[in-house]
Amino acid sequence: MSGHSTPAPAGGPSGSDPYRAPGGPGPQQPPAPGAGQQPWPGGPFPGPDGAAAHGPNPYRAPGRPVPPPFSWLRPSDPGPKAPATSRALAAALLTGLLAAWLLDRGLGVNLLICGAVAAVGAGLAARSAGRRVRGWTVLWSVLALALLTVPALSDAGWPTVLSTLCALALASLALHGGRRWAGVLLALPGILWQLVPGVRWACAGLRSLSLPGRGRVVPVLKAVVVAAVLLTVFGWLFAGADAAMADVLESLSPSLDLGELPLRAVLFVLGLVTTLGFAHIAAGPRRWDRTVVRPGRERGRLEWALPLVALNLMFGAFAVIQAVVVLGGRDSIMRNTGMSRSEYARQGFWQLTAVTVLTLIVVGVARRWAPRSTEGDRRLARILLGVLCLLTLVVVASALGRMWFYVDASGLTRLRLWVLVVEVWLGVVFLLLITAGLVRSAGWLPRAVVLSGMLTAAVYGLMGPDAIIAEQNVARYERTQQIDLRNVRDLSLDAVPALDRLPKDQRTCALGLMRVDAAGESGPWYAVSLAEARARSIFAERPLVDEVSADGDACERAGLWEGDGKGRD
Repeated sequence: MSGHSTPAPAGGPSGSDPYRAPGGPGPQQPPAPGAGQQPWPGGPFPGPDGAAAHGPNPYRAPGRPVPPPFSWLRPSDPGPKAPATSRALAAALLTGLLAAWLLDRGLGVNLLICGAVAAVGAGLAARSAGRRVRGWTVLWSVLALALLTVPALSDAGWPTVLSTLCALALASLALHGGRRWAGVLLALPGILWQLVPGVRWACAGLRSLSLPGRGRVVPVLKAVVVAAVLLTVFGWLFAGADAAMADVLESLSPSLDLGELPLRAVLFVLGLVTTLGFAHIAAGPRRWDRTVVRPGRERGRLEWALPLVALNLMFGAFAVIQAVVVLGGRDSIMRNTGMSRSEYARQGFWQLTAVTVLTLIVVGVARRWAPRSTEGDRRLARILLGVLCLLTLVVVASALGRMWFYVDASGLTRLRLWVLVVEVWLGVVFLLLITAGLVRSAGWLPRAVVLSGMLTAAVYGLMGPDAIIAEQNVARYERTQQIDLRNVRDLSLDAVPALDRLPKDQRTCALGLMRVDAAGESGPWYAVSLAEARARSIFAERPLVDEVSADGDACERAGLWEGDGKGRD
């Protein structure tokens, strides 16, 4: 993976012009007084009618070349790409066929199968380009495949979407490489703008392939296609003209549901184009690490440090107040304000979460414009930003404590679990920032932050969030005899094993909507998750009552909502 690079000088006898192609004309010079028309941006700029207007360009500094659009991409341009090989193209075609065949009935282990074949295609393209396997590439690839196992284990929709998007981003990062912030962050969505170039790359590879017997195979394929079209048209006409002919043709033709063709065609194109995009990256990736990111202008010590000192003092005051609350002030606060446990726990949680995110932005902006001319400046920056990150951990702990207090009072929901997970990850990010300020080199930080985020997404999907939500609510009911059934009625089939432990009315109310999901026809083995198979087994052993109004009656008898909270946020 590429490391740091220094941009070439703009021109001069010892440098090269970064804004022209190699071998092209030299850099334009400002026009001499009285000289004729010069091409813009070297001389006069064009007027409204397209002719050159005389005088200096008022929109730029004199003598400074105007960079062409997207010139910032030039340093990261990939080198010569390896041509598309027949094996890489075959892997892409196989991925498209598998996607059309396996993905139309739902998601399960089929997504992992398609992802593994696409990974093989990208590996073949990388091998033909002579690229070497590196440790980080293996780590990103293994983690991406692990994320694709979430649909095989869980029936929940949101974790499946999150894990699939993270797997695509990690696969793009694995093929691009990258260790700097620009290289890592720009590589994550890199697959998006490689889809169309990947198709063009594949077409160019097909034209260059020398297949044995190509002169004999191509005419045969054309003849087969023409014959199929003729037989379809005339067969349809004959079938409409004679019922006996229609029976014969129906017995000879394969059974095919024409209504499924559009979906299968879309899945085929999606699998094919995605695999070609990854293979195109592997054949010659764009080196995002070479993107020039100029540091911000240094600020004076007073101008930079005074706002941070004031912010640190405010954070310190908040930390002291929270320490007082933890040591016994919480009960007195609730007694004086008249708030319930859940109201106090809910109060300020979202504000504290916003404080955490905004502090992360402040640290990034302050680091960019921090004074760095002397060792004293750099030490001051590390101390002030380190103290701010350390105090932010107190904010994170306070937000987590409030949310957990709220969960204990009102139960766990999808939103509450998600914000808990995100808040924990933000705490990990601040710990990484503190560690980076204590060590001499922080080149590992960008990849460590991305790795922590992807591991969080993988753990969140693999642990089964809906199962955890159901387990917490059932355990709370067994402890307090209180449960908010609205928290569990809209969960996925992951929650069935835990909710199966509830008493009859609560169980019938909680599982009423899930029974409808599990009552349908079971899909093929590759499109059925482990959670769905487990739920069907439980419903087969302990079926719910069959009366139409039984679910509503059970919810009414269970008192659909039982608890001491006042909301579900």
